Amino acid sequence: MRVLGVNSIFHDPAAAIVVDGRVVAAAEEERFSRRKHGKRPVPFSAWELPELAAAWCLERAGLEAGDLDAVAYSFDPALCREDLDDSDPWDWLRVEYAQRAPQFLATALPGLDPGMVRFVPHHVAHAASAGLAMPYRDDAAVLVLDGRGESASHLAGVYRDGWITALRAQRLPHSLGLLYEDLTRHLGFQHSSDEYKVMALASYGEPKHLPLLRQLVRADGEGGFTVEPVAWGTLAKPRAPGGEMTGEHADLAASAQARLEEVLLDLARWTYEAAGGPRVLAMAGGTALNCVANARIAAEGPFEHVWVQPAAGDAGTALGAALHVAREEGARPEPMPGVALGRGWSDADLEAELRRAALPFTRAESIAAEAARVLAGNGIVAWFQGRAEYGPRALGHRSLLAHPGDRDTTRRMNDVKGREQFRPIAPMVRAERAAEVFDGVLPSPYMLFVHTVRPQWRDRIPAVVHVDGTARVQTVDGAQEPLVAEMLAEFDRLTGLPVVVNTSLNTAGLPIVDTPREAMELFGSAPVDLLAIGPYAVRRAEAFR
Repeated sequence: MRVLGVNSIFHDPAAAIVVDGRVVAAAEEERFSRRKHGKRPVPFSAWELPELAAAWCLERAGLEAGDLDAVAYSFDPALCREDLDDSDPWDWLRVEYAQRAPQFLATALPGLDPGMVRFVPHHVAHAASAGLAMPYRDDAAVLVLDGRGESASHLAGVYRDGWITALRAQRLPHSLGLLYEDLTRHLGFQHSSDEYKVMALASYGEPKHLPLLRQLVRADGEGGFTVEPVAWGTLAKPRAPGGEMTGEHADLAASAQARLEEVLLDLARWTYEAAGGPRVLAMAGGTALNCVANARIAAEGPFEHVWVQPAAGDAGTALGAALHVAREEGARPEPMPGVALGRGWSDADLEAELRRAALPFTRAESIAAEAARVLAGNGIVAWFQGRAEYGPRALGHRSLLAHPGDRDTTRRMNDVKGREQFRPIAPMVRAERAAEVFDGVLPSPYMLFVHTVRPQWRDRIPAVVHVDGTARVQTVDGAQEPLVAEMLAEFDRLTGLPVVVNTSLNTAGLPIVDTPREAMELFGSAPVDLLAIGPYAVRRAEAFR
């Protein structure tokens, strides 16, 4: 059973291929088009087909479009036709686009029969991306929250034997995701996917407006919620993009973040009871990328395990749609093998690219040890290894690495990336050492929970400690990521620190680096000391002297 999954109706267009229940490849269109979140600078940009990502997924699987048994499209226009707002042309255009998607896909993928395209409800696709891809084979509750799907913004359900039963869905216009997105714009962030900046900003403020938000944003006690309009401008002046960030803005962010956490906890507890008390909660949807809220659900909620889809945003619906259709056709989906599902290059390919660029390089005896030496000397390393990650996090394949013990590292890394200085940078740590340094959900391989940094470590690794004493941790299992684990072990031997700074290999406004050429371009344009690309070392001192 060969199923191609496609997301294109909102943002983050992506494709994924599932063969006989096994995830073979998954990638976001932005990594190919180099348009962040897959958006073109023209009207209707949200509806970009992942033509390049889909073609690559087929190539990776050794298939042609005519070989597919189904194409799963993560939006069902039939579910929103009755709710269309005559005054909103965007709703009509969205549905019209989705209805024409089979023909669009057949044009983009020559040889595809349009009749192979199957519509999967958006939130069902989100749910499947978590409930069918998680490593646990138990029955599991599933909770999906985002801005919007066809006509809802939320789905609570339960997976039993690989089949989902919906328990509750919250219909629009009530949406926690849209509430947070509205605040994101009010705070002067230009992208609708910049909500994580609000989450980071919240740590600098006090939730002074929480009593008001508790009146306007309420769980209904029956698995749903009400979101009434919030007049943000009466609480804090709107911030112009790039304008001054004030304490009022931070307080507003803190208030919204606190109320979001409270409502999500209410929803998680209701879902636990309605699902019959399963051990596991699987989460997806853009709101599930709020790692502060995830940590609170894990700590205070009733579930033994909380598993969040690493590509929890709309990109993940490509994978979820494919898994859902595969299950409908009798396949038994296997657990997601990790996030290294994108493009990769052989050593020979990397060497050819380096020679083409005329960059001086050496083949290191151990690239992990070479990177650790540079990091121990307080250098910055561009780390390009293996297949690219699926989802928004760099997890040791397309990463910028640095020393966590220098308080100035945060400023240096944010300068390299062109980011706001209030933004934290994250630590990676070998799984066996994590509990010594951090308290929270462990293991945490996908950087989807925040952890408290233990007091005795805060002065030793200040670069990764956020203003509230937390860090968004990635734990590294040596069996799954031997090269990263080797680098961490060598850095520990040299410095006595088991932690390395890890942030994404990109600069502001651009997607994460995906190809060798893009890695070399970033290396040439930013103050990076070492490019560790496959087994090869490119040193700045030699390349630009």
